[in-house]
Amino acid sequence: MKINRFIHGGTVDKGHNIQMTRTTTSGFFRSVLSRFLFRIAAKLFRLIKWFFLISLFFYLSLLIIFRWLPLPTSAFIWHQNQLAAHEPKIYQAANYEWTNWEDISPQIAVAVMSAEDQRFPNHWGIDTVELSKVISSAYRGKSSFRGASTLTQQLAKNLFLWNGRSYVRKVLEAFIAVSLELAWSKKRILEVYLNVAQFAPVTFGVKASSKKLFNKLPKDLTLEQAAYLAAVLPTPAKSNVHQPSESLKKRQRWILQQMKQLGGVSYLKKL
Repeated sequence: MKINRFIHGGTVDKGHNIQMTRTTTSGFFRSVLSRFLFRIAAKLFRLIKWFFLISLFFYLSLLIIFRWLPLPTSAFIWHQNQLAAHEPKIYQAANYEWTNWEDISPQIAVAVMSAEDQRFPNHWGIDTVELSKVISSAYRGKSSFRGASTLTQQLAKNLFLWNGRSYVRKVLEAFIAVSLELAWSKKRILEVYLNVAQFAPVTFGVKASSKKLFNKLPKDLTLEQAAYLAAVLPTPAKSNVHQPSESLKKRQRWILQQMKQLGGVSYLKKL
């Protein structure tokens, strides 16, 4: 009996020891795995942090550099040129020429503000008043000649982002717009906008567009021509100022009326 109890007890102790060994080994491997995953997560976080900081530094450097220098391209111009480079039989390269503020008719500047962003001199990149109006109009099922995006937001998209609608792009657009307002003057923002916005098919900027559409330099455009140039902004690839549709004529007349109400070129003194 004692022998049996001894053998039986020894068997129990041995099984118990094996179970404890398995538990200890399993816990050890879980601990090693957790430490390994923690190190990987920490390294990944550091990489993301440095990527973010380097990207932010690069972006801020661009803002400082191009606060004075002419911009050689934009995201939309670059994209058009890439399409032309890869499929030249289908796409054309962007028609783009930079021109300084002094060589742009003030009528064009006022026409664009009248059409796209009448509160441009006063807001900080995002027009909350116009945004609430557009939301209210959309809720009531009414349309508007202007959208909620400010000139600064449109410039942010043209310079750095892409077409299409998404919450990610809107958040980035808002961030870039506010940073542009902090880094550049209102006059500089409008100057760059007038140089990179698309006013005609595959044609960017008021200089190339004025020469293509009216065979004139931007400083020589008439009031009516300036209003037409601003009127095509929502759909520059589809609009034809030489054979304008009724909607384009209506928009041009509306812009002329708005320019008069704003006080004409004297409105630029608010910049």
